[in-house]
This record gives sequence, C-alpha cells and structure tokens, in this order.
Amino acid sequence: MSSADAIQLAVSTVIFALRPHPESGRSTVWIPLVRRTRAPFEGEWALPGGWAEADESLSDTAARKLLETTAVAPTYLEQLYAFGELDRSPSGRVVSVAYWALVRPDQADAATEGENVRWFVADELPALAFDHNVIVDYALWRLRTKLEYSRIAHAFLGETFTITELRQVHEAVRQRPLDPANFRRQVESSPALVRTDEHVVGAAHRPARLYRYNTDVELADVGPLARLRKDPR
Repeated sequence: MSSADAIQLAVSTVIFALRPHPESGRSTVWIPLVRRTRAPFEGEWALPGGWAEADESLSDTAARKLLETTAVAPTYLEQLYAFGELDRSPSGRVVSVAYWALVRPDQADAATEGENVRWFVADELPALAFDHNVIVDYALWRLRTKLEYSRIAHAFLGETFTITELRQVHEAVRQRPLDPANFRRQVESSPALVRTDEHVVGAAHRPARLYRYNTDVELADVGPLARLRKDPR
C-alpha cells in the first residue's frame, strides 16, 4: 500500500448558534458537540462529522452528518479549511475537511440533545478529541472576521428583523457592546439592508421598523469556485 492509499479523508463541522449564557444570560455563541463512542478518544467530546463518502460531495456529507447526529439543517454552510497534521489522529493519517455552519436560535432549540449530543459555549470548551479545539478556534476567528464585511448575520435571524436585533447578533459574536446610534448609521447606509413598511406587532412603545437583507447581494463572499458550481459554462 502506498502512502497516498493510507490517507483517510474525513469531514467535521462547527455549528454556531446564539443562545443565552448560563451565568450572565447574555446572548453568546454556542456549538453542539458529540461524545465519541469508540476509540480513539472514546468518551471524549468532538465535532460532528464522519468519513467522506465516494458518492457525494464533501458539503453534502457535512450537511448529512449534521442532520444525522444533531437533527440540525444549517441556514449557512461554508468550507473552512483542511486540517492534515501528521499526528492529528493516533489511528493513522487522517485529513479532515472542516466546515462551519450557522443556525437560528429556534433551529438550535429543536436540535437533538442528550447524553451523547450537547451544546457548549464556544469560548468555554473542554479539551476535545483530535485537534478539534484548533478547528473551533479557527472557525470562531472566521465567523468574527466575516461578520465585519458580509451579511452572514442574516443566518442567525428571521426573514425580517429590527436594527436592535441585528446589533445584538453583532454584540454576541464580537463579545463587546456596540454604540446603538453608530451601529444604526453604519447598517442603514449599507446597500445590503432594505427598509420594509412593516413594524414590530404588539410593541408597548413606538413600534420598531422591520428590515430585511437585499437578496440581490450574496450572503457572503463565496468566491469564484462557488459561482462556477452554479454556472459551469
């Protein structure tokens, strides 16, 4: 067997959702983990994933594994990085293509949770199997970086939302408070945001206006490869 034949290909996914912190109650970033039921690292927590399948794309494998283990169908799914250090698995050479996904709070609440599937605060994780702590750290960095220049915050929200709700998403992900007036000016000047004629129903005070994202603007900078898959001419 050649060295190339000995390399195994796996898929792992970091799923982000916003939920209240158990102590402060503030909205923060959480991820689901699965408990490994076999060696190596039996009994330890790890990211959802599994072996790549020959008859489906890596992104399809990532989405399917998420659905099988957590019952979550992500709003947003993007390839993160390929992790292939020689010593990342004690069972042999394993290259893991990692994805990161975003889900709304209602989707996270409906996810499977039990003895072997549990949600954790993303910045307060235990030691994970393999190099999964490194993968999570990289995914968090990507999330916080992309939030600055793309409209991926939409994946945490419904079709329409208030400026306050959007600001709360940014505060939860960035882990710091934002000036409400400055934030409003910045987002309202963006072509990605569209004012609607609707307002929050049942508000005790002046009802807040609802906004939506411009669907003509990409959810994020998906790059030429993703566009090529949509139009392979």
